[in-house]
Amino acid sequence: MNDELKKILATAQSKRKENKLFLKKAGQQKNASLDKKFEHETNVFFEKHSCLDCANCCKTTSPIFRDVDIGRIAQHLHIKPGELVEKYLHLDEDGHYVLKKSPCPFLLDDNHCSIYSIRPQACREYPHTIRKNIYQIMDLTYRNSLICPAVATVIEKLKKEI
Repeated sequence: MNDELKKILATAQSKRKENKLFLKKAGQQKNASLDKKFEHETNVFFEKHSCLDCANCCKTTSPIFRDVDIGRIAQHLHIKPGELVEKYLHLDEDGHYVLKKSPCPFLLDDNHCSIYSIRPQACREYPHTIRKNIYQIMDLTYRNSLICPAVATVIEKLKKEI
């Protein structure tokens, strides 16, 4: 991760309380304009940056692996779903399959994903800032702001607009 992205995450860490309060307030706007603002600022960020410059999500957290994800990935790896679960996954406290450890075992040294075309849905949707009814996931958005420079940047931009 380059210094600019590290600085963005350091700022997000230092503004944890402020950002949490902002997102709580922003989440009270239950309308499409909030979705559009998040989408616009996310797109602006990714015009300048690539996930490959960072991959912090893959290095530090785990997506949820749904049964359909497990089946698809197991088939791709030519193993049984149970083998995939046994080797890589465990049930978390919420009853979701997640990785046993970080970084993701499918993350390559150059930050590419070895299963990119069949990655879990949660990976495909990350950082979850382009979606309908984003107000419903403000807690997740806050947590992601501490992991993903894109989310942290979007929050900083929106604090000036909202």
